[in-house]
Amino acid sequence: MTGIQRFEDLIAWQKARELTTKIYEASRHGQFSRDFELAGQVRRAAVSVMSNIAEGFEREGQREFRQFLSIAKGSCAELRSQLYVALDCEYLSEGDFTNLLKKAEEVGRIIGGLRRSIRRNQNP
Repeated sequence: MTGIQRFEDLIAWQKARELTTKIYEASRHGQFSRDFELAGQVRRAAVSVMSNIAEGFEREGQREFRQFLSIAKGSCAELRSQLYVALDCEYLSEGDFTNLLKKAEEVGRIIGGLRRSIRRNQNP
């Protein structure tokens, strides 16, 4: 991770931020916006992804960073699961669901790759 000085420089964090923005946009309309519990839970899961990436990075220890990335990846899975609830409740169209799910899967893959990279650097 040479050259990365701030968590804002991490592609994982940037993509998680984009995902969070899309989640907020989707959950602010129609019946989704009136289901305060689900909308809040979906938003918290999305925010948790980007927040855990940032917090782990700022702790400046690779072991701790990997742990926080694990938490972020778990939050990403939680978010994907909640998107299925939103789809089943007809809060999301099939197209919106598919787009959000793909974005969440992409973020999860990027986080997983970052974790593997850190592990390789720890155990050369």
